[in-house]
Amino acid sequence: MVSIVIPNYNAFELLKKCIISIKEKTNEDIEIIIVDNASKDLDIDYINNLENVKFIYLDKNYGFSKAVNEGILNSNSEYIILLNNDTEIEFGFVEKLLEQIKSDEYIFSVSSKMIDYRNRKIIDDAGDEYSIVGWTKKVGNGKSIDKFVKPRKIFSSCAGAAIYRKKIFEEIGYFDESFFAYLEDVDICYRANINGYKNIFCPDAIVYHVGSATSGSKHNDFKVKLSARNNIYLVVKNMPILQLILNLPLLCIGFFVKYLFFLKKGLGKSYLLGIKEALLSIKKIQKPKFKFKNIINYLRIELRLIANLFLYFI
Repeated sequence: MVSIVIPNYNAFELLKKCIISIKEKTNEDIEIIIVDNASKDLDIDYINNLENVKFIYLDKNYGFSKAVNEGILNSNSEYIILLNNDTEIEFGFVEKLLEQIKSDEYIFSVSSKMIDYRNRKIIDDAGDEYSIVGWTKKVGNGKSIDKFVKPRKIFSSCAGAAIYRKKIFEEIGYFDESFFAYLEDVDICYRANINGYKNIFCPDAIVYHVGSATSGSKHNDFKVKLSARNNIYLVVKNMPILQLILNLPLLCIGFFVKYLFFLKKGLGKSYLLGIKEALLSIKKIQKPKFKFKNIINYLRIELRLIANLFLYFI
């Protein structure tokens, strides 16, 4: 059996469509675990009448990381699919993800091929990468769905529609709840990379994604502030001190360019507030213990971060 964990916050109509698509388009033995962050628009009777659905209601909005952790911890399955409430799956989505992750015991996560819900001829996300200047990239975003048709190794899986191996969570830790939302999926996959595990893109697992349904828009004060803060958390947490010092000049350049980008959009203040909050709260971040046995993995990550910088020029 596989568990599908769906975090939810004030988006019942989208959640309902998501659940219907799962019920209609998978033949696997599944359980659905809905973790709700104290929504005000729920139809409890509808949820209670659903078969093979476990419902967890949290007392306030704890964010994405806490919600999915609750779902993972309440699952007895070997494999966990995380699915945003603003998604609808295609036939074979669950089956293809399972097939891919079972192919290699060192695979931690498998990312689906996320397609734009409104324009189903273009890709939303075909796997995520992270670069030496502290930028993430949704590979394939805006490109034709005819692109990215082969499985490949990626830096990170988008937690909006991906499968994970539960026993590796137990080894490397769960989603960092101090992140609240945004970049927590890059963080968990960064840790997997450090420990020698793989993240893979599966082009045959198709899901349609609305995008920013909970936060309200692609760029807004809330999202920009949290993302800026969490990007600082991400590098400080996962890079050993020597690597962090080595990369600091390029990271500073990357953060400054991001600031200029958001300044033009009228969100420069929010970006700086996120940076400020990160610097004031950085001590609370739990940095994984450095293990010398992972030194080769750190070197591989460094080379990948450098190489990923060139993704922005192609």
